[in-house]
Amino acid sequence: MNITYFDALSRGWDRMKKALFQPFDLGKWFVVGFTAFLAMLLDGPGGSGGGSNKWDHHHDFKDIVDFPSIAWDWLMAHPAWAGLILFGILFAIVVVVVFAWLSSRGRFMFLYNVVHDKAEVTKPWHEYRREGDSLFLWRLVYGIIVFAAVILIVLFFFGLIARMIQGDITGAQKVYTIMGMVLLFLTFFIITSYISLFLKDFVVPVMFKHRISATKAWGQFLPLMSRYFGYFLLYGIIIFFLILVVICCVIVFGLMTCCIGILLLIIPYIGSVVFLPVSYTFRAFSVEFLSQFGPEFNVFPASETEGEVKKA
Repeated sequence: MNITYFDALSRGWDRMKKALFQPFDLGKWFVVGFTAFLAMLLDGPGGSGGGSNKWDHHHDFKDIVDFPSIAWDWLMAHPAWAGLILFGILFAIVVVVVFAWLSSRGRFMFLYNVVHDKAEVTKPWHEYRREGDSLFLWRLVYGIIVFAAVILIVLFFFGLIARMIQGDITGAQKVYTIMGMVLLFLTFFIITSYISLFLKDFVVPVMFKHRISATKAWGQFLPLMSRYFGYFLLYGIIIFFLILVVICCVIVFGLMTCCIGILLLIIPYIGSVVFLPVSYTFRAFSVEFLSQFGPEFNVFPASETEGEVKKA
């Protein structure tokens, strides 16, 4: 079995050019872009808050440790604000859940259009309703588990920081503790990132092809990943560097257009249409890469596969 990355990416790029530029159809861009917009509702880049350069000061750490109790006392003293904040949190949770449901259905809609070179919304929305709902439930449970794990890690970090402030951890132990915290965070981030990547790029296509639930699709994908672990590990690294390249290109594009291009990209839906060649190529690359592992992982139409075999 000859597993390649460049050839799969090249085929994905060719699919994108044929679908979006041969010929260029603005209406098709807006339709496919809408499905890409739905698919990536919760995949937008997270904001990065500005920081201070005084984190090495003792009182800053103490403020962090004391913040939960201070915030709780303030909320108890201001019940109206506490109710408003609670309502805001509940509303945000509802919005996230709705977006997760829409994006779960949207991932199958976008994949359908990429695989079949179509520009349809209604048909894949209804046809892959069961698979989309299964994906949503899996993501919902997984999201709750990840959120609970984050809370536990944060509480664990707070405990360690409190011990450092109280002097229970000093000297070299403090350095090792900080290094351990960083290592734990990076490990957690990498593992969850790979799970999300594999879910989107490989498990969804398996569900799409075999019309099965998310759990059953994981059951088919995990043995394959275990057998070719190195290939999939490298795939994630390649995706990471491709994203870096895209980010650099976006920055250059923004500077060349006096930030007008950046403004277009951050506008919901319009940004998905402008960014469609990139998202289309990434989606096509993932299924082209997966198809190399055998016909049971090839999501493309049988007629197309037979045509390629005859050409070969």
